[in-house]
Amino acid sequence: MITIKESTYEDIKNIQSLWADEEVMKYIWPGGLKETEEGVKEWLDRNLASGKHYSIYEDGRYCGETAYQIDEASRSAAMDIKLFSFARGRGIASKALSHAIKEAFKNGAETLWVDPHPANDKALALYERLGFVRKEMPEHVIAMGEDPNRFVYMELRRSE
Repeated sequence: MITIKESTYEDIKNIQSLWADEEVMKYIWPGGLKETEEGVKEWLDRNLASGKHYSIYEDGRYCGETAYQIDEASRSAAMDIKLFSFARGRGIASKALSHAIKEAFKNGAETLWVDPHPANDKALALYERLGFVRKEMPEHVIAMGEDPNRFVYMELRRSE
């Protein structure tokens, strides 16, 4: 059974392990992100102010994370999902990201966006299955530090 729950401090060690996994992070942080427990806690505190972070479990085993961050000015939400390799290819990502999409729209986002690495074929296929469409990266996303020359911008609108 898949469980998607709001992350708490009890999930910090799992998140830390996910981020440190080289395979999970190969497209965004080569070599993995080695973060302290305190660093993950501070990140979680900051990000929960404008979004949600969910921990994904299958039969009690931690599989990964999904999240959204809403930018109030643009009413757009950056979406994210990361799964350990053992959890891929079985519908877990679709179920978890669909949950985060529903919550982001429910909490005021009008547009959702992702920016996967162009070589991450599985992520691109997942986002397309869920209705995300490739578009030119908007200025407000570039202003957040995202690189239109390095990533593929995709969005999903509430009206679609």
